[in-house]
Amino acid sequence: MKTPNFFIGVALSAILSAAPVSAQQATPPAAQVALSADERAARLVAMLTLDEKISLLNGHFPRMMRVLPADAAPSGGYFAGVPRVGIPPIRETDASVGVAENGPYGNDATALPSGASLAATWDPVIAHDGGAMIAKQTRQRGYNVLLAGGVNLVRDAFNGRNFEYLGEDALLAGRLAGASIAGIQGQHVASTVKHFILNAQETGRHGIDARIGEGALRESDLLAFELAIEDGQPASVMCAYNKVNGRYACENQDLLTGVLRKDWGYKGWVMSDWGATHSVAAANAGLDQQSGQELDKEVYYGAPLKAAVLAGTVSQSRVDEMVHRVLRSLFAVGAIDPQPSLGPLDVAGDNLVAQRAAEAGIVLLKNDGNILPLAASARSLAVIGGHADVGVLSGGGSSQVMPYGYVRGALPAGYPESAKGPVYHPSAPLDAIKRRASGQVTFDAGLDIASAVAAAKAVDVAVVFVEQWALEGVDVSVRLSDHQEALIAAVAAANPKTVVVMETGGPVLTSWRGKIPAIIEAWYPGGAGGEAIARVLFGEVNPQGRLPMTFADSLDQMPRRSPAGLDLNPVQPKKFWESKPFSVDYKEGSSVGYRWFAEQGFKPAFPFGYGLSYTTFGYSDLTVVGIDPLKVKVAIKNTGNRAGTETAQLYLLRGPARKQQRLLGWSKVELQPGESRVVEIQVDPRLLANWDARARQWKVAGGQYRLAAGPNASEQRLSMTAKMRAATLRP
Repeated sequence: MKTPNFFIGVALSAILSAAPVSAQQATPPAAQVALSADERAARLVAMLTLDEKISLLNGHFPRMMRVLPADAAPSGGYFAGVPRVGIPPIRETDASVGVAENGPYGNDATALPSGASLAATWDPVIAHDGGAMIAKQTRQRGYNVLLAGGVNLVRDAFNGRNFEYLGEDALLAGRLAGASIAGIQGQHVASTVKHFILNAQETGRHGIDARIGEGALRESDLLAFELAIEDGQPASVMCAYNKVNGRYACENQDLLTGVLRKDWGYKGWVMSDWGATHSVAAANAGLDQQSGQELDKEVYYGAPLKAAVLAGTVSQSRVDEMVHRVLRSLFAVGAIDPQPSLGPLDVAGDNLVAQRAAEAGIVLLKNDGNILPLAASARSLAVIGGHADVGVLSGGGSSQVMPYGYVRGALPAGYPESAKGPVYHPSAPLDAIKRRASGQVTFDAGLDIASAVAAAKAVDVAVVFVEQWALEGVDVSVRLSDHQEALIAAVAAANPKTVVVMETGGPVLTSWRGKIPAIIEAWYPGGAGGEAIARVLFGEVNPQGRLPMTFADSLDQMPRRSPAGLDLNPVQPKKFWESKPFSVDYKEGSSVGYRWFAEQGFKPAFPFGYGLSYTTFGYSDLTVVGIDPLKVKVAIKNTGNRAGTETAQLYLLRGPARKQQRLLGWSKVELQPGESRVVEIQVDPRLLANWDARARQWKVAGGQYRLAAGPNASEQRLSMTAKMRAATLRP
């Protein structure tokens, strides 16, 4: 029997309608919707007492509160409202793939595919629609803030949170994050963008000092955030746990005030990550809210902040600004205003959004001999391993969505006991495959290799599912387990028609790939993942996913072979502030991912942007059609016999100021067999520029720029030169 998820609280509209109204004010100031967001916030700030202001600046982690307030829920975050002036509580939930309100029996929230899967779609429309869907469910549960928008670049394949993020390229990650945030906030739910900045590994994440030059940071991770903020206008920026060049990210004045507010003109508020506040002085650096105070050493934004204001070490005007930023941003998206009821969940419609996203993110990595798609008339299939009879794997940690019917697997060796074990969404690939196959389908769990070999020998085609579980707080191996690699090799030797389906959080090494004719990367495909995988395998959907991160050929090709500080911090401490300090020098600078591979002359196993289709495409007629800004056109033709989607990619190969490959833009085009279409790609001038730290501006050098168009970073089908004028650009 399914037990509904425990929920405490009332709808925001009821909270507002029940708020006490003063005799002098017929309408609570918070409800004066005819005014601008800034005017509403300014009027409220003027009416609040210092204690009321501070109550809006220190938040709780409800799951750790001794007594849960009546208007809170056991979720991600809670800030008490100020009923006297009509301000309802701020109620926050994780995260980018759905409502992570995780009771002991799960809930009916829909889980989108992981961030890595979303990035593999290269599709801002899918990102927007997915954001809108999970925000709708967020509102339906009475929350007004979604802790979404993960945009940290994938610098290392072992990062345990790579599955939450949007790949290794600033342009791709920034544009998709911005689209997702816009979709969320279009549903009157405030979104964050996180984790600002350089939260690039989980090992020792509270003690690490990330070291990098200003120019390199501006041209990589900061650019991703800059683009996401421009496109999505997130209500809040969540600062990271780590230090950046010697100072904690949540009290780094250069970043929070200099970059965010002065350079980018950001109007929203900065919230800390849970357990990332270290002092009252963070207020002067630019931190507006202390989140999840139960995880910090002290409630810095409580009595200590009040004492600092009274002593004059934190000015009253700074506190007013902090509160103003919070309120005006919530008003700007309608997050704390009464909204029309959305009614009950549309489970079927929401699942379809998740399924379409999963289908668009699945990447066909190899298909020798056109093993795929599987013919519906195939006489027999063996599905082996990967818990394919149970469901599809999901990433662990704060973003974990646990729907009704989820199954928790056994805790793998090497993971801390607090991780509990992987969660499988109840969308079993085996069931979806059986519904489509006209012949016999058998299943083998893959635990005993001899049994799996026998199953593979008895059928026409063997489909092996393998997995890599990743979760917040723990970095992962970049290899599949020894048992899974041995399973792949043994099954492939037993049956030459073997297909491998990978469910991973990010890039893994594939030294076994030469033995396998067909490989699919399915990532963590979400609540409808089993159906999506089967539809791709059987050709109901032509695969269109493209890698958002490079799959290296070996550890030797990576900037770092293992996490820095692992010897000092083998496990995450229970008290976050007890992490042992260490530093990591990001020697690759802005050359993240494919740029690093190009500079070093490395040939990866599968390059950034790579992905096959069940059809083929040709490129022709690459031409420049504009200079200010740079615009190019290229003709794409479907040269196969099936309809399909191509992602045409434009790269900078070199310019007059440096030789560094960069993605300049892309265009997705769906074509029928024999159909051609000309696509246009416009280039953001910052992608041609270098950052001038002294002048604090972008500089485009005048001269010749070598461009290339093709289906991935390593395959330039066409190239040409464009002559650009020198220019400077404000940040």
